[in-house]
Amino acid sequence: MAWWEIRLRGDPAFEESAFWRLTAWGCSGTATEAEGQRQCVRAYLPQADASEGDLVALTHQLQQDAAALDLAPPELSWQPLAEADWASDWKQYWAPQAVGERLLVCPAWQDPPPTERIVLRLDPGVAFGTGIHPTTQLALELLEQQDLRGRTLADVGCGSGILAIAALLLGAESACAVDTDAIAANATQANRDANGLAPERLRVAQGSVAQLRSLIAAPADGIACNILAPTIIELLPELDAIAHAGTWGALSGILGEQVPRVRDALAQHGWRIRHRRDWLNWSGLTVARTG
Repeated sequence: MAWWEIRLRGDPAFEESAFWRLTAWGCSGTATEAEGQRQCVRAYLPQADASEGDLVALTHQLQQDAAALDLAPPELSWQPLAEADWASDWKQYWAPQAVGERLLVCPAWQDPPPTERIVLRLDPGVAFGTGIHPTTQLALELLEQQDLRGRTLADVGCGSGILAIAALLLGAESACAVDTDAIAANATQANRDANGLAPERLRVAQGSVAQLRSLIAAPADGIACNILAPTIIELLPELDAIAHAGTWGALSGILGEQVPRVRDALAQHGWRIRHRRDWLNWSGLTVARTG
């Protein structure tokens, strides 16, 4: 199969929005690297799924997305790439990355450097890309702030499983993770094994909150959600089924301008914001029950 390698250069604050747009177009294996004051995002799209005219349309959409965020329009370029090159090309752009005060996220195919940090091995696969996006980093930093020793965690929309795995490495007793995407559930299981975690400590299923209810023996002590704000709002009525009076939440994937809407929805369903952490245009929220 032949592929397009798409390169987007723009403001680092646009990285997460670009990731979501590229994913919506069916791009795989996104990778990011800094180029001076700009960020370069690489993504890979089967040529059979997009003509050059389609890529021009994608360029216009990305420029509109940036304008909506009051950011300079990104530059987009593309070139054909053979299957053999694509299969490994995206991995070379990801290096071990320190997150917060305690974690080091290391590509599973690399040996970690000498470090006193807790090493989290991750192979995101071509479906999730490389590097730690701002929303993921915010969510990890929120988890670091919790006393996870002996606690249980529910991860809704787990993606590669990075949040549930981080919680376990930080001392949580057990976690359950779900994602509506079967590829995500499989990736989470693979990354669980790569970190030497027993299946009974991290149970994984395809689905959403309804599937979590069948996985957990009791309400979770913490809930992690790194998904878009509208989806978080949509899921709030269902969280009561997996929460107890002392349950906290680590919510990310929320644009700063969306925080008031999320705050109001939280209040309607018995939650309050306990802590807010901002990075670029994104916000991460630690929330608690109001009862």
